[in-house]
Amino acid sequence: MKAFGNLFKKKTHISNISESENLSRNINKNIEKIKNELGNSSDLSINLCKDNINENLCYVSIYIENIVDKDTINSLSSEITNVLKAKDKLKDCTPEGYFNLFKNALFGFRKSEEGTDFNVLISNLLSGKTLFFIDGYNKFFSIDTFSVEGRAVSEPTSQNVIRGPKECFVENINVNVSLLRNRIKNKSLRVEELSKGNITKTKIVIMYFDKIAKKAIVDELRRRLNSINIDGIFDSSYIEELIKDDRYSIFPQFLSSEKPDSVAAAILEGRVAILVNGTAYVLTAPALFTDFLQSSEDYYYPYLVASAIRIIRYIAFFLTLIVPAGYIALATFHQEMIPTQLLISIAAQREGVPFPAFVEALFMEGTFEILREAGVRMPKVIGPAISIVGALVLGQAAVDAGIISAVIVIIVSITAISSFAIPNYTMSNCIRLMRLALMILSAIFGLYGVFMGLIVLILHLCKLKSVGVPYMAPIATATKNGFKDTILRYPIWDNKYRPIGISNDKSPRVEENNPVTTEQKEEPEFR
Repeated sequence: MKAFGNLFKKKTHISNISESENLSRNINKNIEKIKNELGNSSDLSINLCKDNINENLCYVSIYIENIVDKDTINSLSSEITNVLKAKDKLKDCTPEGYFNLFKNALFGFRKSEEGTDFNVLISNLLSGKTLFFIDGYNKFFSIDTFSVEGRAVSEPTSQNVIRGPKECFVENINVNVSLLRNRIKNKSLRVEELSKGNITKTKIVIMYFDKIAKKAIVDELRRRLNSINIDGIFDSSYIEELIKDDRYSIFPQFLSSEKPDSVAAAILEGRVAILVNGTAYVLTAPALFTDFLQSSEDYYYPYLVASAIRIIRYIAFFLTLIVPAGYIALATFHQEMIPTQLLISIAAQREGVPFPAFVEALFMEGTFEILREAGVRMPKVIGPAISIVGALVLGQAAVDAGIISAVIVIIVSITAISSFAIPNYTMSNCIRLMRLALMILSAIFGLYGVFMGLIVLILHLCKLKSVGVPYMAPIATATKNGFKDTILRYPIWDNKYRPIGISNDKSPRVEENNPVTTEQKEEPEFR
């Protein structure tokens, strides 16, 4: 067997294959066409080989060096060597027989595919597959040799937990699917794959439980995903923005998570998971407003403790939304509502401050947001130090200089600390914008503006839907047993049924299982 290596290097031109086009029977024409389509890329490896036994037959193996696994390529070469050792089978073999001999020998090595479409051939090549085709036969055979190198499964970075699984998703979509399959070992778990992005061809996977998820929700999500027409997709946020119900709402309508246990639990409730290759965040839908104030850690603590923590989160949610606007309204328009002693204290602190309460609050809020953004962008070693030192030094210096009063520092601090209690960072960002809007309304209309803003906010939330499911369910749409897992976390043994409106399965998910019964034998005496 003689290897000719990279041959047929000529001046290339870039062409676009818009319609389906089959391979040629001439191996040289196919190689030339592939090189032209890829612009004669330097990492394109073309190995043309001729058989010593049957000199009329030759084959070519093609792959892109930078995206294939070298160990897999070496193993594949060993398998090919074993095929070529069977001289009796190769003698007097036709091109089609030669192709079938290769296919049968390599079938099952890894995920394989065969076809005649040149577009599919190019797509497979760019996906990290190694291609084989025979001179005189217009069919190719591809084997998946994509390199799976990447970040190893580690602890989550944005959803820290004290108790519970500490695994997180990675950028490799195959690893993410395996993490979910490892938690849901059931034949009804469905995995559907599609490719989106006219240029990037990003791999997307939707996962759902066939007997639990509503068919209407799955079909609607599948329709929206298939309607996407964009050049490239690099993160799951692209998908969320393109297929959400209300494109102009700042509120998230898909729940993103980097924890496999959270996504697996959502799938068992009837939700659909959307995985995107290249990102460690998985989307689940439908997503309700109450979901963004819950954490997977709630289910790893006793239900009384978890319920108390949830109540604290809801209190923190209202504090970070209303406290600055409430202070501006009271200090500017409604001083009579402030207790006398507190009013005297506030007036004494504000003596000599040249700015109204709204400007004070806006200055401190803006300063804190800049410090928080700087802390996120700066190196991890000095980021926290800059944030803490900046907040303390700048705040104290501003008070001493008479630019702001001490009470506004307390107000902004309460607001900032409360915002950190919201588990979902996307929802926290939305509250930051809504807080600014309420501050402006309170500066213009006082408490009337605050209440008007809250009414508009509630009406907007009640209007929102997530894949057709009301966003404020079950609060705005009261349903039987709907409040068992919203503000309070009911015991697992009492939360028997899945969320109504999301799940298609009405059977209980928790059977009657009480190990403590009245018909117990007498307890043994301690000795």
